[in-house]
This record gives sequence, C-alpha cells and structure tokens, in this order.
Amino acid sequence: MPTDFTALLPPTFHRTIESWLAEDIPSFDYGGYVVGNEEKTATLYCKSPGIVAGRPFFDEVFRQVGCTVSWTHEEGAEIDPLGGKVAVAEVCGPARKILLGERLALNILARCSGVASRARRLRKIADASNFQGVVAGTRKTTPGFRLIEKYGMEVGGADTHRMDLSTMVMLKDNHIWATGSIANAVKAARSVAGFSIKIEVECQSEAEADEAIEAGADIVMLDNFTPESMQAAAVSIKERWAKLSRVVLVEASGGITEETAPLYMGRGIDIISFGAMTQSVPHVDFSLKIAH
Repeated sequence: MPTDFTALLPPTFHRTIESWLAEDIPSFDYGGYVVGNEEKTATLYCKSPGIVAGRPFFDEVFRQVGCTVSWTHEEGAEIDPLGGKVAVAEVCGPARKILLGERLALNILARCSGVASRARRLRKIADASNFQGVVAGTRKTTPGFRLIEKYGMEVGGADTHRMDLSTMVMLKDNHIWATGSIANAVKAARSVAGFSIKIEVECQSEAEADEAIEAGADIVMLDNFTPESMQAAAVSIKERWAKLSRVVLVEASGGITEETAPLYMGRGIDIISFGAMTQSVPHVDFSLKIAH
C-alpha cells in the first residue's frame, strides 16, 4: 500500500478547494476582524476512533489562506482517543486566517476520515473471512465531493470501483428496459465502448447473468440476492462458463452492510461493492483549538 496518497490526486484538485473557500467567504469575514492577525498555533484533535484521511485537502485549505500545517500522524493512521482526544496536527499562522480555513478543513477531514474508517473496517472483515476478492465502494457519492470520498476509500484500503460514467460501462435495470433486452444493451454498449472498456451488467437471476455473458459482458453483478443464493449462483455461473473457456467476474451488491458482509464472502465472488461505504457513514470527530 503506498504511503504517498497525494500522488493519486489530479493536479487540479486545488481549484476545488479554492471554489469552496470562495463559497464560504463571498464577501467579508466579520469574525476575522475580531481576532486580528496575531500569529497563533492551533492544535488539531481527533476525538473519536477512526482513520486519519484527507491530509492533502486539509493542507491545501490552509495553504490557500496562508497558514502551515505540521502532522504528528501519517495518512491512514488509526486513532483511538479512548474517550479523550489525541493531538494529530498543528496549524500555524495569523489567527484570522486559521479561523478562515477552520470549518472547511474540518468538514473535509471528518467526511474523508469517516469513509476511510468504514473502508478499513470492511477490508479487515474480508481479511478475517479469508476473502480473496475485492472490497469496493460505489458511485453513490456526494455530488461535488466524489474525489474526496473516493480518496478516502483508497486510504482505507478499499477499491474505488468506477470513478465516473466514463470509467466503465455498467448496464442496470433501466438500461435493459430502455433497450428491450440485456443482449441489446450489451451490443450497443460494445459498439461505442470498443475493446478497451469493460462492460458490467446488473442481473437479478442466473439466467440474466448467462444472457449477459453470452452477449459479451465482462462482469456480472448479482444484485439483491440472499447470501446463500448469491454464493450458489456465483459458483454455478463461474463453473458453467469455465467449461466454455470464458472467464467472467462476479460482483455481489445490493444492501450489503458491515454486519452481513461475511455472509457474502464466498469463493465464487470476485467483488463485493458497498453503497454503505459512503452512504450514511459516520464522520470522525475532529476539532481545531487555538492555544491561549
């Protein structure tokens, strides 16, 4: 696992931070007038268990407002305050500028760390279950916040799945209904996606999976199966198509949670995707306090 997660980020991510700062400070910062420009040091505390994730974004917020950040914990570090709080970084600069970036930086860090924490827990569950497949997120991300949430998945040790609609073709029920059949949808997708882009099809039964594979799908997603039927179907599909020299990936999805995840981690399943990795995920609690 790489330690320099910053290398994953596009060089334009600073523009997103710039736009968020502009959103938060469209005109005057009245509170900043109160505290002035005296040089201060603020300590960043972690107050709930979780993974530290989002350092590059936190750093960029304060860089843009003219402050510096020094960290005592690495990206991806596990923190457990044990009912108290743990100092993880210091921010130095003029008091008004520290407060200028405080809320935006904390919002980003709390959300990103929450996603990373859930991703790490799911990865640990998979390891404890001897699951050899991929633990992945989904595209159920917050509009405008996708990069940070997907980044949190990476830090937590999960796969980001597809980043956007251009990364991979995923044909779901609405695609099938709109085109008339799975075969029609796959054929149309392949005509524009070419050879280099994988096609995945959401399937509600083994028969639908067979139709998708026969039409040329690379991955079949078994959606909303029970754990027992999911594992049985996955093994059946892979064995049946292996006899025809077809290698196909099987993804399990549909309402799978931390509690139910081990029930789905069978040998026929290659990927388990979790909308819960980003939806309703609890944030990690951070606070920033200026020294008296």
